[in-house]
Amino acid sequence: MLAILTTHPIQYQVPLWQALARDGRVPFEVWYMTSHSTTVSHDREFGQSIAWDLDMLAGYPHKFLDTAPSATPNSFWKCRLRESLADRMREAGVKALWIQGWQVAAYWQAVWAARRLGIEVWLRGESNDLAPTPIWKRVIKRVVLGQFLQRVDRFLYIGTANRRLYEKFGAGADRLYPARYAVDNERFARQAEEIRGRRAEIRSQWKISDEAFCVLFCGKFIPKKRPIDLIKAAQSLIASNQLSNIHLLFVGSGELSMDLRSQCDVVFDAESFPPTNNTQLITNNQKPRASFAGFLNQTEISQAYVAADCLVLPSDYRETWGLVVNEAMASGLRCIISSQCGCAEDLGLNKANDIFECGDYEALSKRIQALAACERWTGEPTMPSLVETVRTTVSLYATRQRESLEGQ
Repeated sequence: MLAILTTHPIQYQVPLWQALARDGRVPFEVWYMTSHSTTVSHDREFGQSIAWDLDMLAGYPHKFLDTAPSATPNSFWKCRLRESLADRMREAGVKALWIQGWQVAAYWQAVWAARRLGIEVWLRGESNDLAPTPIWKRVIKRVVLGQFLQRVDRFLYIGTANRRLYEKFGAGADRLYPARYAVDNERFARQAEEIRGRRAEIRSQWKISDEAFCVLFCGKFIPKKRPIDLIKAAQSLIASNQLSNIHLLFVGSGELSMDLRSQCDVVFDAESFPPTNNTQLITNNQKPRASFAGFLNQTEISQAYVAADCLVLPSDYRETWGLVVNEAMASGLRCIISSQCGCAEDLGLNKANDIFECGDYEALSKRIQALAACERWTGEPTMPSLVETVRTTVSLYATRQRESLEGQ
């Protein structure tokens, strides 16, 4: 059996587990450390309590492990195992252990237990080599993390920058396997297609005019996402009279909420005003018109992708990937991506998308202007799919089975 150890049910990972179950060729179980996100829970970065509107536990085998009572996915030391994972793996007949990173203590416990039992360790993490690291920290990381990665047998890389990190820690080509980051492309494409005919209606409810070029920011309003860079780019376009009809659509919430609103001409605000009374708050020709749609759940988010003309992801190096780009592309939306996002080298080079230097809002404004001058894109995006990771998993597990039989 393949045991997949992860912190909690995550909306981006669950479709992969469901796809593996539908494929049926690999016996597996997902082992969760916490039940975070299965019910209403507080997200400190969104600044509110949320619950995903998808069934996060349906369609695949799973179990919850015995962890510390205060275990949380956001804490390294608190998220640790209280049970013997070695005993659980031995009883379940585990042939390979799949882990999702090294950010919590339980992953380290699991790797050491697996190695003692002679169980293969597979790693599919998000980290990459884009973050600037001081020399002293680089030395410590090389020693400590190096000890961990030496115990990994197979690296399932999600993209170019992720693969490069593993290579820098000595992983050769014979230990590297593609498992590119993907979302449930079919669901997002279907959701978008079902409501595409209502585009004008959706824009109208958010006070976006038919003539406006609508740029979407979707995510947490936090510093690493750099949403204010988008506002600066829009202000530059208005001041130079290059794109006076630009309209910003913000989906999400977070600590920068008030800062964003103060720099925009807010015409709709789902969080502060009743939907029936959303009149324009201020008039300032130097501020971009903006609508704040609030938090939209997984079955609602397609409205934003259909309403917008492009998506901008301005994040810095702390954005280890940026799956919102995958969602937008699956929904038929073009994207402009910061050079420091983990997905930039893979998805930014797609003919539908573009890249700009992180923090250079003038460069971003030029990319937006260029996109606005093009005809609306209607092509089929080339993007990662869950099928690739399922295929890699099936192949690796078959190899492991053969090696086990040969070793008997």
